[in-house]
Amino acid sequence: QVQLAESGGGLVQPGGSLKLSCVASGDFYGIYTMGWFRQAPGKQRELVATITSGGNTDYASVVRGRFTISRMNAGNTVYLQMNSLTPEDTAIYYCNTDQPITYVSGGSPRYWGQGIQVTVSA
Repeated sequence: QVQLAESGGGLVQPGGSLKLSCVASGDFYGIYTMGWFRQAPGKQRELVATITSGGNTDYASVVRGRFTISRMNAGNTVYLQMNSLTPEDTAIYYCNTDQPITYVSGGSPRYWGQGIQVTVSA
């Protein structure tokens, strides 16, 4: 099993920034892709960003140019830097990880964090 621990969420004003962190432990392999999904109230869960072990990144169109995903610490820590936040970014953000093929094929990753609340409000 892989455990994922998220941190860094909270309340921020529109136009502000937040940085989420997620640390993987347990049976985690550095070759795994890591990513962030989010789910807003009354909406379906959506993919926000992913990063491979080689550092290749992909973003949802609605966050591209505002959010940056990165990895450190032998690949077991992933960050999501969120800038120019809007109320539409309000959601629970989930860290996840799995073999690269899972993300390439559009499947659901096996391993998820508990989720962390991000609220953008004046």
